[in-house]
Amino acid sequence: MASGLGIALFSSAVFGISGSFAKALLETGWTPGAAVTGRLTGAALILAVPAIPALRGRWHQLKDNWLTILLFGVIGVAACQLFYFNAVSRLSVGVALLLEYLAPVIIVLWLWAASRKRPRPLTIAGTLLSLGGLVLVLDLTGAVKIDLIGVLWGIAAAVCLAIYFFITAKENDTLPPIVLASGGLMVGAVVMWLAAATGLVPMAFGTADTRLGPWITPWWVALGGLVVLATVLAYVSGIVAARALGSKVASFVSLTEVLFAVIWAWLLLGELPGTIQLLGGLLIVGGVVLVRLDELRAAPVPAPLDHANDVEPVP
Repeated sequence: MASGLGIALFSSAVFGISGSFAKALLETGWTPGAAVTGRLTGAALILAVPAIPALRGRWHQLKDNWLTILLFGVIGVAACQLFYFNAVSRLSVGVALLLEYLAPVIIVLWLWAASRKRPRPLTIAGTLLSLGGLVLVLDLTGAVKIDLIGVLWGIAAAVCLAIYFFITAKENDTLPPIVLASGGLMVGAVVMWLAAATGLVPMAFGTADTRLGPWITPWWVALGGLVVLATVLAYVSGIVAARALGSKVASFVSLTEVLFAVIWAWLLLGELPGTIQLLGGLLIVGGVVLVRLDELRAAPVPAPLDHANDVEPVP
């Protein structure tokens, strides 16, 4: 559906702005753990307001779907971000992000193993094209420090991201997307606070003014953007898009988050993207188009195994 693709692109765009807001906070003394915890806590509280009436008194929905909410919060939200930051502590940001975005490849391989059917040529081509474009957008040049433990953390983040797409793509008419997002973010926030309390994640906040491009703004402006735009709107729209497109296509569209992050960094931080990054963005979009065309071409096929290419429910 064209509408699903548009929502997915919007989700990537608002997810992509998180880097600019987070960087503004980190430059004033915030630790990554503090930024993530503040992000999840604020978003969980905001989403609780519309999530409660969305339940319409059917509190049993939370009980019936407790495993989905728990997996979404622990793996898709808290663990994914925690593993990514652990990877960043040992690798360059570009390498860590590239490892995390191996998630689409993991999804394709998992669906291949689950259905015992080799991906079609367009899907394979889209996989290679999108990942090639991602490398160009990240513009990985020069000597790159490779640390085995860091690589394992990055791969762990990729697995968590793949699980996130499977969870959000699961057809579930009994649990509104807003409730899943709110519950998952609340679980993620609790996990982050527990990780901080045990000393696993260092915590340091600050109240100094932040810089966004030519503007000097209070710290809460950057935090508010991180919470409202890059989390509340991003997660809700991402869940809606994943349910409309399926886990595989949604995961590929999410690759455009890197391109959007570059654009936001250009607008808010004055970091102008280079020609090679723009070329990479075109390759990413091309890969998404190929995968989407493959999905549309396979849709009329009645064979049961073909449905495994769309959505696989989380156990």
